[in-house]
Amino acid sequence: MSNHDEAPENRLRKELPEEMPAGAAEAVDNASEAADGTKGQSSDLTGRQRLVKGLWPPRVSRAQLIVAVLLFGLGFGLAVQVASNSEGDGALRGARQEDLVRILDELDDRTQRLEDEKQGLEKQRDELENSSNQAEEARKQTVEKERQLGILAGTVAAQGPGITMTIDDTKGTVEADMLLDAIQELRAAGAEAIQVNGVRVVAGTYLTDAGNSVSVDGNKINAPYRFKVIGKSQDLEPALNIPGGVVQTLEKEQATVTIERSDKIVVDALRAAKRPDYARSSSQ
Repeated sequence: MSNHDEAPENRLRKELPEEMPAGAAEAVDNASEAADGTKGQSSDLTGRQRLVKGLWPPRVSRAQLIVAVLLFGLGFGLAVQVASNSEGDGALRGARQEDLVRILDELDDRTQRLEDEKQGLEKQRDELENSSNQAEEARKQTVEKERQLGILAGTVAAQGPGITMTIDDTKGTVEADMLLDAIQELRAAGAEAIQVNGVRVVAGTYLTDAGNSVSVDGNKINAPYRFKVIGKSQDLEPALNIPGGVVQTLEKEQATVTIERSDKIVVDALRAAKRPDYARSSSQ
């Protein structure tokens, strides 16, 4: 019988390895367990034991520790606040009706006192503001009055509309009394500030003859005599040109008079403020 004629059973048995004896299989198992002792031990542990072994001892990082401390502090603060609120609410809930009415009355009285104090403070504020405004207004009026008095006294400069009158005396015939007449006529016409050749004319100004020239308050001036006058030009110029007035008198003395109107005349000659020797204010 040829190989092809062998039974399938015999052919399969030849191809399979021979069975390992029982003693040899046991030796192989023991060697495997000895080589992998950990695996054997882990296989002997139960699921609960493995869970406990994974959780203990705990492995906590620094970040986890900080977060835990913060959460503990936050929880403690919330617990204290809740306890405090609970104590307050409990105290009010446990209070008698008479005590609650008394507490409400005290709160109403305190609220009223605070409202009265608020109104009093607002009243003081308004009084201070009014006083401040009145003081500011008084200060402004004082400054304005001082400026006006300074203009009249010649201690401050002034500017405004007016005229410029120039007297050209080529013959030397103009005398002090003629210039004084011109000053008086200008004052009567409403002149508020007058300056003659750099000398401020005030209430106590006097003029004298000094040879071929004139002296104003001791200051010698020469022709041509130039008057700078602040006032209403529509009144000043006609007052000088009236028949028999200043202009005609000077022209008779062969002097030439020129009058010019202007919207801006500057009188900047100043007089030193003089303190009176004997006069004192009578106001208390």
